[in-house]
Amino acid sequence: MTERGLSVVVPVKGRVHETRALLSSLREAIAFCPEPVQVLVVDDSPPADARLHRAQCAEHDARYVLGPRHVGAKRNLGVRLANYDLVLFIDSDCLATPDLLQRHLKTLRAAPPEVGAVAGPTYVAGAETAVFRVMRRSRLLNAAFEWPARCRRVGWATTCNLAVRKNAFQSVGGFAERPLTVVGGEDVDLGIRLTEAGWTIACDPAAVVVHDKGSTDSLGTVSRRLVTYGRSGQWLLDVHPKRGRPKLNRVGALMMAAAAALPGLRRSRGRTALLVPLVAAVLLARDTRERLGPTDQSPAAIAEAAACALLDWSFDLGEFVAALQLGRPDRIFTGFGWTDDPAFEWDETPDRPYGG
Repeated sequence: MTERGLSVVVPVKGRVHETRALLSSLREAIAFCPEPVQVLVVDDSPPADARLHRAQCAEHDARYVLGPRHVGAKRNLGVRLANYDLVLFIDSDCLATPDLLQRHLKTLRAAPPEVGAVAGPTYVAGAETAVFRVMRRSRLLNAAFEWPARCRRVGWATTCNLAVRKNAFQSVGGFAERPLTVVGGEDVDLGIRLTEAGWTIACDPAAVVVHDKGSTDSLGTVSRRLVTYGRSGQWLLDVHPKRGRPKLNRVGALMMAAAAALPGLRRSRGRTALLVPLVAAVLLARDTRERLGPTDQSPAAIAEAAACALLDWSFDLGEFVAALQLGRPDRIFTGFGWTDDPAFEWDETPDRPYGG
């Protein structure tokens, strides 16, 4: 029988400085934890970074494990090596708050047996850059991080702050190890399979993780993250096809406008090419309006909302590319129903669907 306690699984590649800070925060949190805690760092860094990870794991009494490339496979390996009956997943670019471990233990120990997991909110720290200020208006970038502060239970949760019963995790086969992207979508898939198997995912708004701001500090990093999220949505449609729903894909709409304009270019002396910027302007005006508050009419606010809308189109680009990559162009205007699930019990229902 597995011993009572908490195993913390950290998948990593690179991020030496961030992982050191995480291990330091976990050591502080362990001091407040009433049960034994094990920390496993599962790594596939290049040799130079791997040596540094080994050294800092030894310094912080964590177990270093060489792991595979995919994040889901790293986490699965960590669970197989876990000594204890509860497992917490946290990411290497995050920090544990001092009472994080004891909160997850307390909530899972007190929960009825059908509660297979507990999700806590994740907040981005110190993100006061211009890019982050723009992306505060996005329903995509960090929205799922904060759902556990607004829900009583969820149908899935991000695995930068998710504690699971080991037997529940094992009963559904753990994470998918070969999703479309190295990271992205495997947390959603795990949550869906847990809830479909009869487990519930409760929320503890006081079990807080703090996320490093590095993933939101530039236009490039934000755009790449959103493309990854969009691509993972198409993979999720492959494995959960019943969760598809009609969706206006902005990139798909622009491609259709370009295809419609092309045959008449010569006859119209290029005037049909204006169809593409016209469609883009209509879509951008619509999306900008959705990101403005009722009193948000200053030129600066409008500019921020328009910039946010354009960056959010990166999500649509990811969906568009992945639909073609998977040989499913018929799904360009089909989105994954990220929260179309009664397993989500909201205290504050979002005003727009995630991924919409």
